Formats: sequence, structure tokens, C-alpha cells
Amino acid sequence: MEITVRVEGQMRPEGSKPRALRRSGLIPANLYGHNGAESVSLTLDAKTAERLLKEARANKTPIELNVPEINWRGATVIREVQKHPAKGTLYHLSFFAFAKG
Repeated sequence: MEITVRVEGQMRPEGSKPRALRRSGLIPANLYGHNGAESVSLTLDAKTAERLLKEARANKTPIELNVPEINWRGATVIREVQKHPAKGTLYHLSFFAFAKG
């Protein structure tokens, strides 16, 4: 039985600095493959992102990602996880959308 994890992402404000986002409890993320070669900058709540990493394996666990601002919902996997080398705190996530059909 395969578990699907559900996550909601928000569009990243234009010109926002990743360090400032992390200080305010958000994790920068990107979504690739949802619309050809286009990518979208997102943010996830830090607690949600940490919980997601406990439940999901990179490139394996299907994740249902919902991005209301661009009216997109679909199946993704975590493609890349970036963490601070010494502290181990989460820095950035990359999601890759499955091709439809």
C-alpha cells in the first residue's frame, strides 16, 4: 500500500529573500515539470515541511501538492532536499510533477 502525502504550497512573494523566509517560519521550495520547462517558486510552512520529510522519501513517495494561487494540484515527488551542513536544518525543497496521462 502506497501512502500519498498532501501538502499545500503558497507562491513565493516576488523579491523575497530565502533567509528572511526561513526566519519567519517558511521554507523556500520550487515546483518543476507542472507546465513544461517552467518552474514556480513556492514557500511551505516549516513545520509542514519537516513533517513531510518524516513521511516521504525523495524520488519515491507520491505527494499531492496544491498551489491555489496558480490553480494547480497534482502528483509530485521530492526531487531535492537541501539542509544546513552543520545544523541539519531544512533550507530548500524541490518538487517534480508527474506527467499527466
